Amino acid sequence: MAAGETLVELETDKITVEVPAQKAGVLVKRAKAEGDVVKVDEVLGDLDESASAGAGAPPRQQSAAAAPAEPNQAAAARTAPTPAAAGAAAGAAAGAAAGGADVRSAPAARRLADEKGVDLAQVPGTGRGGVVSKTDVVEHLQRPAASSAPSAAPAAPAAPAPAGGNGTPARGGARETREKMTTRRRRIAENLLQSQQSTAHLTTFNEIDMTAVSALRERLKERVEKEHGVRLSFMPFFVKAACQALAAYPTVNSRIDGDTIVYHHYVNMGIAVASDAGLVVPNVKDADTKSILDVSRDIAAVAKKARDGKLSMDDLTGGTFTLTNGGVFGSLVSTPIINYPQVGILGLHKIQDRPVAIDGKVEVRPMMYVALSYDHRIIDGQQAVLFLVKVKELMEDPAAMLIG
Repeated sequence: MAAGETLVELETDKITVEVPAQKAGVLVKRAKAEGDVVKVDEVLGDLDESASAGAGAPPRQQSAAAAPAEPNQAAAARTAPTPAAAGAAAGAAAGAAAGGADVRSAPAARRLADEKGVDLAQVPGTGRGGVVSKTDVVEHLQRPAASSAPSAAPAAPAAPAPAGGNGTPARGGARETREKMTTRRRRIAENLLQSQQSTAHLTTFNEIDMTAVSALRERLKERVEKEHGVRLSFMPFFVKAACQALAAYPTVNSRIDGDTIVYHHYVNMGIAVASDAGLVVPNVKDADTKSILDVSRDIAAVAKKARDGKLSMDDLTGGTFTLTNGGVFGSLVSTPIINYPQVGILGLHKIQDRPVAIDGKVEVRPMMYVALSYDHRIIDGQQAVLFLVKVKELMEDPAAMLIG
C-alpha cells in the first residue's frame, strides 16, 4: 500500500471519511471488520511500514485508530478490501475496475462504480497519489461525455426489484428482498426516534399567500443571476423571515441543557438537503447577519457540497433552527420532526393555486401550507403560533422583511 492510498473508510450518521495511509506499508492485522461499529481511539489495524522495504529490516508498525469527527460518536469501519498474503491480510488499496484494470481507488468509489457500471480507469483521481474517490466517480457520472460513453464491461446485474405494495411478485419472481441499513441510515433512524422520545413534540400550521414574494422573485431573479451569479429561490426569503421571527420569539431559537434553557443570540440556519447518501442538514452560519443574496450563495454552496459528498463536520454541526422543504418533492402538508437538540423546525410545502377569500371576493392565489414543529416543554403554543404568524406576515409583505 502506497502512502496516500485509502486505508480505511469511516462512516458516521453525518459524513463518510476516507482515511489514507500516512506511509507506505502492508496491512498485517485487522482488528475490525467491515460494518463494525467503532469508538474514538479504537485500533482498527496495524500497518507494517517496513514490509515493502524487503526482509531483514526491523518491523515498524503503524496503528490505524478510529477517529470520527465528533467526540464519543460511533462510526462504522470499512477497511480496504485486500488479498491474503503469507497468512496475513496484505494491504492493497488498488481495486478492480469495471474493465478489469487495476486502479488505485477508495472502497466507496469502487462500490459506486460497480453500481453504475463505471470503468474506474476512465475516472481521473484527485485523491492523494491519484487515488480515485467517490466524489471523482460522482463528478464523472455528471459529465455528459461520461454518461454517453460506453463502459468497458457491462455492469453487474441488478438485484431483483422488491415486490410491489399490492403483493404481486416483482420481475424475476422475488416477492421480497432484504437490504441491510447503512450506518448513516441507522443513525438517522436512532436520531429521529430520540427526537420523538426526548421532546414534547407538537406541530402548528398556517398558510402563506405567496403572491407578493413570487412577484418580487420573478422581477429580480434574472438580474440577480446575471449580476451576482446566484439563482434566486424562495428559500433565502424564508431564511430571512425565520431569522426575524426568531429574534422576536427567541425561545424558538434555543435548546434545553438539563434543567437550563440555552438561548442562542445568533442563527445557524439548518437547511435539509436530500443527497444520494440520505438526508443531511448542513447549516448556514450566522444567517441572521447576512443579506438574502449572501444566504442564497451559502445555500447553493452547501447544497452542492452535499450532492458531491464534500460536506465537512463544520457544515453539519452547530445548527440552532432548521428549515425543511418537502414541497420540492410535491408534499402538500406534513409534520416535520425536530432536529434534536434544537427545539423547532419549519416545514415548507408545495405552492398550489387555490381559491381564497380576499376582501369578500374569491380569488385564485398561489398558497403554501407551512408547519412549525416545536418542543412544547419550553415553547408555549402561543409563542409557536405567533412565530408562525410572523413568518407569514413577512413573506406576504417582503418589503417589510427587507428593511427589518
